[in-house]
Amino acid sequence: MSTDMTTAGSHGGSHGGGAGAPVPGKGLRAGILDLGDSVMLGLASTAPVYSLAATLGLIVAVNGNYTPLILLLGFIPVLFIAYAFREFNSAIPDCGTTFTWSRQAFGPWAGWLGGWGVALAGIVVLANLAQVAGQYLWLLVGDGSLAQNKLVVTGTGLLFIVLMTLVNYRGIRLGEHVQRVLTYIQYIALGVFALAIVVRIVGGAPEGQAFDFEWFNPVGAFADPGAVVHGALLALFIYWGWDTCLAVNEETEDPSTTPGRGAVISAFVLVAIYVSVALLVMMYATVGSEGIGLGNEANQDDVFLAMKDVVLGPWGWLIAVAVLASVLSSTQTTILPTARGTLSMGVHGALPARFGEVHPRNQTPGFSTKVMGAAAAAYYVAMSLLSENLLADSISAISLFIAFYYALTGFACFWYFRGTLRDSARNLWFRGILPLVGALLLTAAFFISAVQMWDPAYGDTRIFGVGGAFVSGVVLLALGVVLAAVCRFLPSTRGYFEVKR
Repeated sequence: MSTDMTTAGSHGGSHGGGAGAPVPGKGLRAGILDLGDSVMLGLASTAPVYSLAATLGLIVAVNGNYTPLILLLGFIPVLFIAYAFREFNSAIPDCGTTFTWSRQAFGPWAGWLGGWGVALAGIVVLANLAQVAGQYLWLLVGDGSLAQNKLVVTGTGLLFIVLMTLVNYRGIRLGEHVQRVLTYIQYIALGVFALAIVVRIVGGAPEGQAFDFEWFNPVGAFADPGAVVHGALLALFIYWGWDTCLAVNEETEDPSTTPGRGAVISAFVLVAIYVSVALLVMMYATVGSEGIGLGNEANQDDVFLAMKDVVLGPWGWLIAVAVLASVLSSTQTTILPTARGTLSMGVHGALPARFGEVHPRNQTPGFSTKVMGAAAAAYYVAMSLLSENLLADSISAISLFIAFYYALTGFACFWYFRGTLRDSARNLWFRGILPLVGALLLTAAFFISAVQMWDPAYGDTRIFGVGGAFVSGVVLLALGVVLAAVCRFLPSTRGYFEVKR
């Protein structure tokens, strides 16, 4: 494994405008991805088709016709944190992202917990993606009844995790080719679906509703502030994933600029897709509680599945294919940042040295990729055996993990670059004000979400009289503190906590 040190960028340290912190070479395949690849990875990792299908109905149930505005409001803190990622990447293009940057700003403990937050979010969401992939595959086979068979679905989901782990293990270029195919499938299918809705609206949808600028009126939406906050928290989840293109920064052309640019571009593309598709679906299906209405509780788990036959007729299976491709795409790209995050932790000594090993031929984080795949598989099987409701509630808790490490990155950006904020208006806004505001908003979202999850009525499970989602989230985050304390005293990782940043 290469241990050469490279100095990244010339955009500042914590006390001025000098060179960024040195980034150790890790043996990854440098320069293999361009801007287009970077944007594609950012888009694919969010699973846009699945995210919309699974979340749109939930947001409508809370916010009704104000859903398009909520999608925009949920995008604001995400965009602000995207700028923090971009600024940090320009100075320290390390694949450890939040781990590396938080360590530089606040020290080893913050760095370790930031890395844990990234890994935790990835492992937990992989279990959910595997479950959905297993269900959708069997929906396409025969009469779809096998999608209700728990053993078959769990086995299929486990197989998908193994397959996508192998793809990532074999090389970034193979993974990029797989991503390109899956991305084309899901976006072509989504485009056909959207076009069919446009044709039906233009032809006069009998039960549709006309576009209304009131849907973007913040005064009307904030008549119920609690609903706005709840909806924005749901929207936060559907935007999560664009930071994958930062995790492959060391494998991207011009690592100090291209990944950050890709992150911001993919974030803007996502909000355009989400808002435009949401508007079309609302105009055609309405937010009513009858039939294919988005407010119908029977449709909330997947609004596209409820609409597919009405909109596309015999071609309705295209939507099932699109969701399956979207989920598989996200499964593969989710392994990328988790494995590269633990790779960086291994290189910097925060984890045992084996995590820092790069496969000499494949030039991928060999050991870290296998560990992340195994952890996700074990978690998925364990949750499936214990309770599918507990699995669903642990997925709900992922908003806590996302808000945690995004907010930590925002605070770290403000603190690390504090000495450069007076150098220019650009620095003040993109390194200071916007990341700080984004971090504060996400911190508020973290605590509001935690309070909501505390309610025993939240989700499908209760543990010790408290919502199962809250217990899952808090226990898993607290486990990171325990593991960090263990690493603090292990001979192989003790040095990480003792070396000053």
